[in-house]
Amino acid sequence: MKPFRVHTGRVAPLDRVNVDTDQIIPKQFLKRVERTGFGEFLFFDWRRAQDGKADSPFVLDDPRYRGASILIAGKNFGCGSSREHAVWALSDFGFRAVIAPSFADIFANNSTKNGFLTVTLREDEVAELTRRAQEKNDYHLTVDLEQCKVHDDGFSASFPMDDFVRHCLLEGLDDIGLTLQHESKIAEYEAGHPNVWDKNV
Repeated sequence: MKPFRVHTGRVAPLDRVNVDTDQIIPKQFLKRVERTGFGEFLFFDWRRAQDGKADSPFVLDDPRYRGASILIAGKNFGCGSSREHAVWALSDFGFRAVIAPSFADIFANNSTKNGFLTVTLREDEVAELTRRAQEKNDYHLTVDLEQCKVHDDGFSASFPMDDFVRHCLLEGLDDIGLTLQHESKIAEYEAGHPNVWDKNV
């Protein structure tokens, strides 16, 4: 898992609340077993008509926000079903972090396990960042997980982060990585116990 420490990137404002996982990545695209290939279908129903062609203008298709790696959204982002594919789609599209007033718990947990950062700020702070992203051309923001701060030239805000979650993100540790930190002890334990599946034991 790629560590997250300090990231500076272009910001895209998605000024909507209760963005659920079926909107992030619709169910018809959940057939892949890999974690890649979902980015092109991100927010598909908002970006495409029923025939698959480009529909009404959507923020991520605006040239101003092309290449954005930080998404600003409304409260309760990632609600709905627990599909991990939602995080994969955001990451595959190029996002490294989402900033919102609140997140669905399962989405936030899936994000952590995939090295994707969810930043919780106050609603007024999110509103200010949304305004800046809408009004300023090529608006960039820095998300500093080491200091738990978000800032640009004229804005700075701190965000809460669980110490264990922060450690995993900083070190790039998913569940497998955490387990492998104890690989020598696991090997020692296994060496001292008979193989119950071996009929000769």
